Amino acid sequence: MKITFITHSTCLLEIKGEYLLVDPFISSNSFFNKNYSFEKYVKSLKKLDYILITHAHYDHVSDVEFFYKKFNNILLISNYEISNYFNKRGVKTNGINYGSFIPFSFGRLKYTWAIHSSVFNDGTYGGNPGGFLIHTKEGNIYISGDTAVTNEMKIIPKFGKLNISILPIGGKYTMDIEEAIIASNLLKCEKILGVHYDTFSDIEIDKDEAINKFKENGKKLFLLKFGESLLI
Repeated sequence: MKITFITHSTCLLEIKGEYLLVDPFISSNSFFNKNYSFEKYVKSLKKLDYILITHAHYDHVSDVEFFYKKFNNILLISNYEISNYFNKRGVKTNGINYGSFIPFSFGRLKYTWAIHSSVFNDGTYGGNPGGFLIHTKEGNIYISGDTAVTNEMKIIPKFGKLNISILPIGGKYTMDIEEAIIASNLLKCEKILGVHYDTFSDIEIDKDEAINKFKENGKKLFLLKFGESLLI
């Protein structure tokens, strides 16, 4: 499994030759476009099979329809309300909710608990916010989505050992560094990819301090630049 960081909470997963784009927020992301080119990134992306959406906020859904129109046969996976919202706009979706693992071509996926809110910019209710637990032969990954630390996280490792977790660390709207460390303990996960930080002024962090705090707690925090990848 390969995880490539794009920007904010947007990541690209490569599993068994299939590509899953998580929470696409690129074209309207001023932080990204100050340093990189959305057009060049799109040209570099040759294949896309799935889009995973954790909740309805604009900084997680803004490029769904763009990528759906660019690539054929993409399937959007999200909660029931978000899936219905995009299905009415012509997007092929698979609406799920908190519950069992669901089989897909890349592996098994479960929609997981999150403590947050979820509403589209036009005021449409986005259902319960969540995250994704993905189990594959290549490894297991947990994507928390936007959330505070929650006691339910201790249930996640009961389904199987995690190779890596993707957690927000910017604070204010989500977990901060200290809460993300607590979350990693509940998850029994030693490797964390930090997301949802520095995009806006009120979620800026001291990256060196964050890495050191995780290290002091026996954890490895990865803070990747655009296009950098991890193999698990």
